[in-house]
Amino acid sequence: MRHFYRSHMPPADVLVVADRFFTNLGLSPVATMARIRQFSGPLGAMKLSVRAEGGHYTFVEVVTDQMGESRMDRNVKKFFVEVHRYDDPSHTLEAAY
Repeated sequence: MRHFYRSHMPPADVLVVADRFFTNLGLSPVATMARIRQFSGPLGAMKLSVRAEGGHYTFVEVVTDQMGESRMDRNVKKFFVEVHRYDDPSHTLEAAY
């Protein structure tokens, strides 16, 4: 599946959060490039890329090798929440009914 997120954080900061988050999940880095990270582990494989977009946005794209809503995909969504927490620590997440 393909997921994306737009953040106000610089691309280098997003990669630092990604390295910490996904290695804590038990995924090991397969490839590390300037703006791309590839991880693999028991949950599957994924490729994360970041790029500057529109001046002050960072476009984060994650592609997993899983079909449908897998555990890997749910962890990618948790990663996006983690990036949002680093971006805006004062923001509280609330249920939207």
